[in-house]
Amino acid sequence: MLNILVCVKQVPDVDQMKMDPETGTLVRAGVPAILNPLDANALAAAVTVKETWGGEITLITMGPPNAEAALRECLAVGADRAILVTDRAFGNADTLATSYSIVSAAKMYGSYDLIFCGKETLDGATGQMGAQLAERFDAAQVTSASLIKEIDEAKGTLTVERELETGIETLEVDLPCLFTMEKTHYPARIPNLKGKMRAKKAEIITVTADDIPGLDRGRIGDPGSPTKVPRMFPPVLPEPGVIIDEGSVEASVAKLFEVIKGV
Repeated sequence: MLNILVCVKQVPDVDQMKMDPETGTLVRAGVPAILNPLDANALAAAVTVKETWGGEITLITMGPPNAEAALRECLAVGADRAILVTDRAFGNADTLATSYSIVSAAKMYGSYDLIFCGKETLDGATGQMGAQLAERFDAAQVTSASLIKEIDEAKGTLTVERELETGIETLEVDLPCLFTMEKTHYPARIPNLKGKMRAKKAEIITVTADDIPGLDRGRIGDPGSPTKVPRMFPPVLPEPGVIIDEGSVEASVAKLFEVIKGV
């Protein structure tokens, strides 16, 4: 049976976020948290694999306790169990510390044949997590994966299509393998009532820093994060353009020259 891991993240709805111009920090108060949309596509791919070839899907996320809501949303569409990595010690982590923490926690519950991730997250948009997780899991990696075509468990291989700027590439890869998924063939799934009820009652496995054997605290949270963001700045918008429409080509050209001369 295939052992499948899906890495998800709860993110703020960036369309509703604002920045404090005085402190240069994001104002998160009152901003709803949502499941990262591209992670929903990765989950849809994992559920499709489970339905086609069988397997068990484990979810994992790192975040505050309220990230449990994102995990229940994922359980409702077909995942089997969920792990929440949560502890103040994990706070202020960059992608390097986050990938170390996630892999350390995930390995407590087994090894994985397939690992699915979204291409990037709304809040960070670095696209770094997939490569870092693949390295730490000692797994092959396929970026921009668009379609899982065939899995041969006996041979330990998988055939997958990936999107390139010039077309579609078909690859045969050895398991274990990590995929950063495109949404082309895997739209986010909508849970049914049965799935919602099951997810509501499901037990979420909570993992703290104290629960992970051999965890190096110097590699998690702020101490393990070489990337520091001292301040953020909102983009400086250019002055709005001018639309010239004087009613005729001749008049508009004349007005254009007036504008140019005035510069």
